[in-house]
Amino acid sequence: MSAAPAESEAEPGRIARVRAEVTQFLIAGGLAYAVDVAVFNLCLYLGLDSVVSKVISSVPATIVAYVGNRYWTYRHRERTGVTREYTMFFVFSAIAAGIQASCVFVSNNLLGYTSTLADNISGNIVGMALGTLFRFWAFRTFVFKHKRSEASATTEPAMSNAGGTS
Repeated sequence: MSAAPAESEAEPGRIARVRAEVTQFLIAGGLAYAVDVAVFNLCLYLGLDSVVSKVISSVPATIVAYVGNRYWTYRHRERTGVTREYTMFFVFSAIAAGIQASCVFVSNNLLGYTSTLADNISGNIVGMALGTLFRFWAFRTFVFKHKRSEASATTEPAMSNAGGTS
């Protein structure tokens, strides 16, 4: 019974940390979003296909997002190797870019909306919202991992045997 008060006292701190992480993630992402939208519209202006433009614009945006997330949002998280982090970050970012490009594809080819406004709504609003949800989950779950404290590492096995077999 003594564990319950300690857990409830720790909960406000955990909520504050997650809130700060979400805020920093959104700010770093906002900067990357600005780069994405600017490059996307430049590509459209230059006459490139809208799906190709969305794929191209995701590259510099992903670089900006990586720097912002690694060195600001998740700076307190364990460093698991630049190569591993960078590779996983770009794999998950590519999946998210695919989500965005898919939204443009559906808008253009299945719904028949081919204007610049429709491309921006499908790629930079709908696609970005879906991609952002995916990125936040993937980055905090797989890319920028939490350090396991020794206390939690030693208590978890004991807790798993709580109802255990003797």
